[in-house]
Amino acid sequence: MPEGDSAGESIHGRPSAIGNFFKRLGQIYQSWLDKSTPFSVVRWAATLILTAIYMLRVYILQGWYIVTYALGIYHLNLFIAFLSPKVDPSLLDDPDEGPELPTKQNEEFRPFIRRLPEFKFWHSATKGIIIAMICTFFEAFNVPVFWPILVMYFIMLFCITMKRQIKHMIKYRYLPFTHGKRTYRGKEDTAKTFAS
Repeated sequence: MPEGDSAGESIHGRPSAIGNFFKRLGQIYQSWLDKSTPFSVVRWAATLILTAIYMLRVYILQGWYIVTYALGIYHLNLFIAFLSPKVDPSLLDDPDEGPELPTKQNEEFRPFIRRLPEFKFWHSATKGIIIAMICTFFEAFNVPVFWPILVMYFIMLFCITMKRQIKHMIKYRYLPFTHGKRTYRGKEDTAKTFAS
């Protein structure tokens, strides 16, 4: 292997201090992400607080509406991916009958698998807010625009997109949320254990 070909190595084949620093920084970041995984309520609460801080900053500065609009479109895109199944039933659609969730006792159970899992949804949404917050520190992103038009266009886009998504959910009979779904319990294990 020629010297200095791999990432993070200096010309002499030893890892550079900068490469080690960023590698260690990435490990610490991943460690914090791994530790936060089971605490979804806390993660989303922190994201909502971050969103409120961002919105307050935009309100006080009276600008950066294009950045806010782009953030809203990005969050809408993430939300649609969160609500969509990993394998789109319309792509597997037969002319006669498409795939459906089981409706009878003897049919195979297929759980709903999201195209964008909750953790990745949260992570991407939070990164988007942080990037939008950073953009508010640069005047180049403060494009003058009549913001009520952006708000109306976003509301219209949201309604049209959600209508299409709800129709898709009704047509292919899936519900992306576990709240309100029937839960099944197996038979109670009545077998006695023997101590050896």
